[in-house]
Amino acid sequence: MYSNLPYKTKQFFFVLIKLSIVVGAFYFIYQKLLKNDTLDFNRFLSFLSKNELFSVKNVIFLLFLTILNWFFEIIKWRYLVSKIKRLSVLEATEQSLGALTASLFTPNRIGEYGAKAIYYAKPHRKRILLLNLISNMMQMSITVILGVIGAAFLFQNYKIELDYFRLSRGLIVVFIIACLTFFGVKQNKYRIKGFLIEKIRDFVFNLGANFLIFGLFLSLVRYAIFSFQFYVILSLLGLDLGYFDAMIIITSMYLLASIIPTISIFDVVIKGSVAIYLFGLAGVEELPVLSCVFLMWILNFAIPSIFGSYYVLNFNLPKTKN
Repeated sequence: MYSNLPYKTKQFFFVLIKLSIVVGAFYFIYQKLLKNDTLDFNRFLSFLSKNELFSVKNVIFLLFLTILNWFFEIIKWRYLVSKIKRLSVLEATEQSLGALTASLFTPNRIGEYGAKAIYYAKPHRKRILLLNLISNMMQMSITVILGVIGAAFLFQNYKIELDYFRLSRGLIVVFIIACLTFFGVKQNKYRIKGFLIEKIRDFVFNLGANFLIFGLFLSLVRYAIFSFQFYVILSLLGLDLGYFDAMIIITSMYLLASIIPTISIFDVVIKGSVAIYLFGLAGVEELPVLSCVFLMWILNFAIPSIFGSYYVLNFNLPKTKN
């Protein structure tokens, strides 16, 4: 139906869609900043002004960590897409930040998949979707591995009481189900993000071990950067914990927050609730923890998506031979 429309009508609808994405992203950021039920924005600013965080040196350093975080995400995307097409750093930046803006207000940022795929001609889009899925799975793998290690230290240091028999039994059941799902005979019945597991498995194996290992390394570097940024912000807000002790809680927080199903609009609420509970075990007050989570969202999502809106507005559909 869309293909039968006159050219000028198509262009009008295309511009309207781009404007809707940008307006939606800005409205979402506005709601997060000024209409946040979890943390009042004026209280947030008042608290920050009483700490050292607003000094020029600290602001520059935190922005540098944000740039570094997204730089490695952009480099990872450029590296993964090299299997299909060689991108310049600028092109990878456009696709990464543009996709962030387009996905900011979608459930679980699912819009990122379609936003990145639309930069490519139709023959490449399914592979782009798979590469984006693999990119997110790599980041999730690092989060889970480091989170499990952090959680082990957390339980040891803070004497959290758990029914280990039930926990181990549950983990064994999950592991068996995962193995049967991934390697089982009836793989064609199971899907992840709309893709058959068998196809995902074959696609991953064809990429090669060295390719995947380097992608995981880039994910690890990015994780190290934003988790360190979280620690720096807490330190500037008066956290009295050593780096190792803080990282035990931070890695556990990212693990728990990542496995709880949510939509983007509740992301700060979920992370804030988990962070308050975990840092509460170490005697850290609620306000600095909430302020840190909120500031992390501003630095790593709100600000980059504002820059991404430029790429959304200037986006043009790819040529057929892209």
